[in-house]
Amino acid sequence: MSQLDLSRKRKRGDKVFKFKVFGAGGYPAASNGSFLENIRALLEFGQVETNPMSTWSFQLEARRHPLLLFVVEEPVDFSCTHCRYTGWGHHMICNKNYHFLLPSKSGSDEYAKTNAIELHRETHSLHGVLHSNGFGHLLCINGGSGLPGYQIMEFWDRLCSGLGAREVSLRDSANKKGMELRLLHSVAYGRPWFGQWEYTFKRGSYGVDKEMYQNAIKTIQNVPLTLIAHQFGFGSEIQVIFCRYQQLSSHSLMTLGDVFHFMLELKCRVSEESSGYSAIMSDASCRWSPKRVEKAIHVVVEALKRAEFQWVSRQHVRDVARAYIGDTGLLDFVLKSLGNHMVGKYLVRRCLNPVTKVLEYCLEDVSRTFSKQEANLTPQQKISWAQLIKDLLCLYSNILGDHNPITRNGAFAAIHLASRVILDAKHLAKEYRMPVEEGNKKIYCRVNILNNADQEVAATPYHCVVVRSGATFDEVRREAERTLGETYLALMNMAAEAMRPQGADAVVRAGSKVELVCRQGEGEVYPDGPVVNCVCGARDDDGERMVSCDLCRAWQHTSCVRIPDHHAVPDIFLCTGCEQDILRFRCYATSTPI
Repeated sequence: MSQLDLSRKRKRGDKVFKFKVFGAGGYPAASNGSFLENIRALLEFGQVETNPMSTWSFQLEARRHPLLLFVVEEPVDFSCTHCRYTGWGHHMICNKNYHFLLPSKSGSDEYAKTNAIELHRETHSLHGVLHSNGFGHLLCINGGSGLPGYQIMEFWDRLCSGLGAREVSLRDSANKKGMELRLLHSVAYGRPWFGQWEYTFKRGSYGVDKEMYQNAIKTIQNVPLTLIAHQFGFGSEIQVIFCRYQQLSSHSLMTLGDVFHFMLELKCRVSEESSGYSAIMSDASCRWSPKRVEKAIHVVVEALKRAEFQWVSRQHVRDVARAYIGDTGLLDFVLKSLGNHMVGKYLVRRCLNPVTKVLEYCLEDVSRTFSKQEANLTPQQKISWAQLIKDLLCLYSNILGDHNPITRNGAFAAIHLASRVILDAKHLAKEYRMPVEEGNKKIYCRVNILNNADQEVAATPYHCVVVRSGATFDEVRREAERTLGETYLALMNMAAEAMRPQGADAVVRAGSKVELVCRQGEGEVYPDGPVVNCVCGARDDDGERMVSCDLCRAWQHTSCVRIPDHHAVPDIFLCTGCEQDILRFRCYATSTPI
């Protein structure tokens, strides 16, 4: 694994950027140029790190939590496997990759001690890579208590949009408490969890296409609850859960999609119950009586209320509470233990101010996030967060899970097959829009390669090129050659033989598209990939485990040829077609007289 050696001592005066708006609306850098120009403008605001690969860092502030964003510029002379899995294997090889890293807490602690951080580490809070052509991949995202996954996704989406990325893919493996979110959210909302940020189906594994994926979602969403309740029997736990949420709902829940949708919407409104009092009393170091601890907690919360939900220093809270609690040891214990705990309807937040390095506290009224619908429920109708999660896990494992034999037989076979199709739709992508602006004109150009037979082949997608208003053909051509030469390895010294703009005007208009024609040079223009010919219908590498036939060299999925995942790939393997050819040859040789 690549490791970054970041030996520069960080100074307290380094600029701190706001996490919630970083990358949006020209913050911190204006984003009105091409993708590479936007990247360079952003990096001018970063701190240069000492490292063999060019590296910049940004200090970010999120909920008063200090974060470090690293941007690593990696020279490239090889093809990208993630592009091949996504279906971009026909793209030309780019000059550079730009890695965006948000290390996890453990990674940040490691950096603080060793000044080094692993580049390809699966435990990073965020690791995304953008190629110099604007296409990229979200490689990993790991949310936590300090920074939830949806906030990391919003940050990544803002960053890609602000930089002018073209299209970004990901391999959806998000799960929560053992539930695959691409399946759970597809049943509830008709889209994966990443669909909240407009990531849609790009490519399926094992021959799954978009039509199969959409039909599977419709099938599983429209399964009647009466059919499921009948299959499990009267009085079963599944039927009890259905009745429980039907009573909570203001409308009829008729299908499987209805009940999962209602439960996930309810989950967003129900706060996770966590008592700060009980958590503190369970601490082995607590030597005070429950009555004294409860009084101290009440005093601290009241002191934070006086701050009107603003962040205040620990010393300020302690000084206010000292007027009512004389035992400073008890106060220090409560302040240490109360951070990020629930007390009634309030959440006591605690974090270190990244600028002043002072510990601060804030009170958050979580009841404000409850909807009016929940507020109108009677006490008997309200449900705890723990009960809701328990019911959700029960429905998922018994109805959508593949370990239950009931879901493989009869009418449930359709649920099992539809679930398998949805789970095999792992590769998602989002295409970012190309804006058209006046002033400095943005035009879009691509390269057509002339092969040895003088046939034109589209070699690149359209790329944004910024030219001055009123630029001539020659100026547009030179700027396009420069931009594309900086983007692709094979076009570093390109010289276009012709340029064809849309229309017949002598001046290229803003937002128009042009094509540059050049002759194919030497060297590798397109990456080579394996020849896939699997029995499931797959004809391209989808990233799943495969085995190659020793005769025809075609690759097939190990699961499709019945090689279990826990078994090693055999040293010698023949596909079914080659085996049949050998058998036919033996029969022919035996029956033919010498």
